[in-house]
Amino acid sequence: MRKLLTLTTAIGIGATGSAFANESVMSGIDDPSQWVIQTGDYKNQRYSELDQINADNVGDLQVAWTFSTGVLRGHEGGPLVVGDVMYVHAPFPNTVYALDLTDNGRIIWRYEPQQDPDVIPVMCCDTVNRGVAYADNKIFLHQADTTVVALNAETGEVEWSVQNGDASKGETNTATVMPVGDKVMVGISGGEFGVRGHLTAYDIETGEQVWRAYSMGPDSDTLMDPENTTHLGEAVGVDSGTATWEGDQWMIGGGTTWGWYAYDPEENLVYYGTGNPSTWNPAQRPGDNRWSMTIMARDADTGMAKWLYQMTPHDEWDYDGVNEMILTEQEWEGEERKLLTHFDRNGLAYVMDRVSGELLSAEKFDPAVNWTSGVEMDPESEDYGRPMVVAEYSTEQNGEDVNSTGICPAALGTKDQQPAAYSPKTELFYVPTNHVCMDYEPFRVSYTAGQPYVGATLAMYPAPDSHGGMGNFIAWDNKAGEIKWSLPEQFSVWSGALATAGDVVFYGTLEGYAKAVSAETGEELFSFKTPSGIIGNFMTYEHDGEQYVGILSGVGGWAGIGLAAGLTNPNDGLGAVGGYAALSDYTALGGQLTVFKLPDSE
Repeated sequence: MRKLLTLTTAIGIGATGSAFANESVMSGIDDPSQWVIQTGDYKNQRYSELDQINADNVGDLQVAWTFSTGVLRGHEGGPLVVGDVMYVHAPFPNTVYALDLTDNGRIIWRYEPQQDPDVIPVMCCDTVNRGVAYADNKIFLHQADTTVVALNAETGEVEWSVQNGDASKGETNTATVMPVGDKVMVGISGGEFGVRGHLTAYDIETGEQVWRAYSMGPDSDTLMDPENTTHLGEAVGVDSGTATWEGDQWMIGGGTTWGWYAYDPEENLVYYGTGNPSTWNPAQRPGDNRWSMTIMARDADTGMAKWLYQMTPHDEWDYDGVNEMILTEQEWEGEERKLLTHFDRNGLAYVMDRVSGELLSAEKFDPAVNWTSGVEMDPESEDYGRPMVVAEYSTEQNGEDVNSTGICPAALGTKDQQPAAYSPKTELFYVPTNHVCMDYEPFRVSYTAGQPYVGATLAMYPAPDSHGGMGNFIAWDNKAGEIKWSLPEQFSVWSGALATAGDVVFYGTLEGYAKAVSAETGEELFSFKTPSGIIGNFMTYEHDGEQYVGILSGVGGWAGIGLAAGLTNPNDGLGAVGGYAALSDYTALGGQLTVFKLPDSE
């Protein structure tokens, strides 16, 4: 615990308030030898300044050590490293381990929550968890049953615990949390059960709820100012979160917040996306269904929305908008601007001014995307900012009980939650993608609390007239709005990417390969088969002068739900089981952390 104790002492153990908590996270982010937040930094860039492992020597990587989690379900997220301690999490039941990096990974403590297994069937798309968070000498875990716990980082003892939702209504959790100032930001899952999404801020020291912002509802619930909260530069107006819903459908409207969160300390704004409206049958919820499928920018202290942008009004395809917002400072048309880049499930890569909410670009990041011809970019048009829907692939226009075929992308999107990376050196984004299309048949469904509220049958398959596989790993130029290079993969790339100052980018495959490629060209430089399919996120740290790269393997998630849950009906897993049936020929269940390093020098 030496470095951890030194870190907290240097910050000032007697300090209180936002400066203390901010400093504990920010100082860790500024130290590339540590990995103190799941996304690498508040900007979600997943970039490391470490360069001991580089494009010239990455091919020499070898396994340094491994650790089994003992769980046979999908392993998303990744470990944290704070000082001399690594914190490793597992899927349900969400055990957390603290490992001593100075003593061969000795288990310092473990936290084993006692959760009701009845939460498992309520969780959509596997029992995954995207990791713990660190701040103020605490480890924060949001459990599957929506219990948020703050653990003492040194002992594992529970310092406080709070219930964020109600699993009996279908409210669950799969996401990590994000500490900001003296608060920790917490989302909610359950869009397939007709819950109403929200982002909640809890006090880091006490667990007391500070504010909660719902995705839809009256202004008092959504924390919106009718005159000062803007959508594409225009005031949203009174009760915008109910005005585009029929009756009280907004009360079970979805818009869950199970993705990643970003933060700009200078603007004091938190950025995140909201998920699909409930149900998946668009005929049952007329209107734009605001504010589902929306990028939101909120004041971290009050939760008040500064600006927002709805990407997919009246969603007809389950294109959740929860994917990460990546913050950059780049030159845009000759002017230095604070940008936000978002690779949405709907297949469009959005670039926005993150201060004003101005929409700068919206381009397809997979040429297979066909449900829209593009986004109306003329500010003078009444359709400004809206995607132009192609009638052939509109499940709304084709009607209930009609099977709309050949829709690209599938419901799991051109990219799901698996986070992209950004390199300030190359100014490229490295994006794990799905190259998958679907057939989609909506049907009428009734709402019952705690029961699935889906209302559609899906089938998924590789994009036609392409390389035959279901995934690509791409390098994306957000300013040009184009792919620089693309690496085809047999299955979806469901792992999180990592870019480093060593001009290397890491990603994993569903078959279980940990790969490293050139940041400039995409040339494969390293490949190693881990024990199970990779849906976790790469991270890196330095210890005793050596750089390490870690990755969780353990097949599962939506793409691997057939293997993870033992499902065989092709329509199960919301259509994924049939599409990924061949995956069982290449990998099996597992749960392991694999850590790589360069060979010891002679």
